[in-house]
Amino acid sequence: MPLTLTLTEGVLPNGTEKLAVARITDAMLKWHGLAGNKVMTPNVTATVHVLPKQATFSGGKEFSGAWVEWKVPSFAFADREVQKGFFAEATDIIHDLSGGKQSKDHIYINVVHAVEGAWNLNGEAMTNAQLGEAIAQG
Repeated sequence: MPLTLTLTEGVLPNGTEKLAVARITDAMLKWHGLAGNKVMTPNVTATVHVLPKQATFSGGKEFSGAWVEWKVPSFAFADREVQKGFFAEATDIIHDLSGGKQSKDHIYINVVHAVEGAWNLNGEAMTNAQLGEAIAQG
């Protein structure tokens, strides 16, 4: 389940991106009841993109933002309480790591769902049911 964390340069102090990824990953697993799951934990991957201010925009104008985007199977983030809880926690993580400087209204979170059967674990395209079975073993 890839996480893409995109930040305008300066939103987080240099070097805290790793901590942000770890804390956001932990929050996602926690909100899905998967903390410590041996199958799911190593399959939560992440990339961090830090862009210069002249490359991030709101309303067509330069600004400083933070974007948290997940690509997940369709059953992930399907529960409204999970959505609300995770989104609030992830927003707080970025805000807190910024030293309170990054406004919460410039922290954006979204989820993209994969097509059923189009999820890969160990080189095999898996259905939601197959993923559920694999996760249950962890």
